Amino acid sequence: MKILMVDDDADDRDIIRFSMESINAPDTICFAEDGEQALTILQENDALSPVPLLIILDLNMPRMNGTETLRSLKQDDRLKNIPVIIYSTSINPFEKEKCMELGAHSFITKPISYQESLDIAHTFLRFL
Repeated sequence: MKILMVDDDADDRDIIRFSMESINAPDTICFAEDGEQALTILQENDALSPVPLLIILDLNMPRMNGTETLRSLKQDDRLKNIPVIIYSTSINPFEKEKCMELGAHSFITKPISYQESLDIAHTFLRFL
């Protein structure tokens, strides 16, 4: 697992999956449907298992939203240094500022075109 994407929207996960396949990087990403599932996946790996090189978080998810997940990641000594990109439809500057204060690396608005999704996939690969 090099990239962990956390997003409850199956269509958004499929767009990124297809984009990664299109740029010949299909095996670099795995998915969780919400923050709770992501933390479970990350905590099930023992201390010797490699952590992802990048975590991509949606903000609006059930059970545990992106902000809560980010806060938990940054409080875990094993996970706190992993770059986290917030990946959301939100353009709310207050949400962006809060995420950056909590330790997010950057904030990317979800794509509206195929070319944008490819560009974003390339951005994700730069962390590997």
